Amino acid sequence: MEFWSTPIGWTIITVAHILAVTVVLLLTIAFVIYGDRKIFAGVQARKGPNVVGPFGLLQSFADLGKFLIKELVIPAGADKAVYLLAPLISVTLALGAWAVMPIAPGWAVSNINVGILYLFAVSSMGVYGIIMGGWASNSKYPFLGSLRSAAQMVSYEVSIGFVIITVILLAGSMNLNQITEAQAGGFWHWFMFGGGPSWQTNWPLILIMFPMGVIFFISGLAETNRPPFDLPEAESELVAGYAVEYGSTPYMLFYLAETANIVLMSGLMAVLFLGGWNAPWPTPYLAAWPAWLVGLHGLFFYAAKTFFVFFMNAMVRSIVPRYRYDQLMRLGWKVFLPTSLVAVAVVAGWRVYTGLPT
Repeated sequence: MEFWSTPIGWTIITVAHILAVTVVLLLTIAFVIYGDRKIFAGVQARKGPNVVGPFGLLQSFADLGKFLIKELVIPAGADKAVYLLAPLISVTLALGAWAVMPIAPGWAVSNINVGILYLFAVSSMGVYGIIMGGWASNSKYPFLGSLRSAAQMVSYEVSIGFVIITVILLAGSMNLNQITEAQAGGFWHWFMFGGGPSWQTNWPLILIMFPMGVIFFISGLAETNRPPFDLPEAESELVAGYAVEYGSTPYMLFYLAETANIVLMSGLMAVLFLGGWNAPWPTPYLAAWPAWLVGLHGLFFYAAKTFFVFFMNAMVRSIVPRYRYDQLMRLGWKVFLPTSLVAVAVVAGWRVYTGLPT
């Protein structure tokens, strides 16, 4: 045990943890893409992927092979270095954001006290990959698509930030593990329903926090360019937005980054509003369980909540018509931003005048 306490041992454990989380995340993304296609197909009364592997389960891996062996064609006038760097930046930031996500008790790569700030920083830098990809392609279509995408992401990041502040006020912490632990004890403790450790006092806040959860969900759709807010990819022209000049592996990396961000927003909603790894009921029985079994118990509920939010995400994609760009911006700046600002003021006032414990 002394070796694992040394810098070398700690480095080995940390790298192994990062690799384990990354491999599981990539496999999860592969099947999330499959599930997204199946849900979309079911809504449209068709079969979806059903040929490659049993029930089409290997379709995502077949697509991976196709992207890897396709010829890489770079536009003649492109800035080749920036053109290739852009998707690498996007996918690195998308996967790196998972470093602070508490997927189960004790199962976080980095349990830092400012996990929320880390997520804000990483998600805001994701815009750079998109802008670089659109600009380096040396074409007006991807450049306009990247500008649309950047404006959209920045607009809805503001609303997401104020919504998360309401959760921070109730939890009294920016540590994602502590935010999750504050929601233990049953679904009535979840912040979606007012909740928290002082749920007897907080239950009227369901009138504020439930709409905040809905706003967070919708803003997550816009933040990740998901339908009905996929306007960088389709407005007056049906092209792939900032990625229109990309193909082969670089395009796959952009697509991987987008899907990883979708799963991240689903997992973040599970942590902030749906109790994270906590079961919907009190769990005194866990005191007698070994630590590894408690971890699996938490992992199951975290994964179930994340997949539930993603399922709702996929249903919105399948059913809701696409917004116009002016409708998108009006919703973000004239509806969500004022509403979330008022919610921050109300929750802060509630926190002060009810004397909630710190």
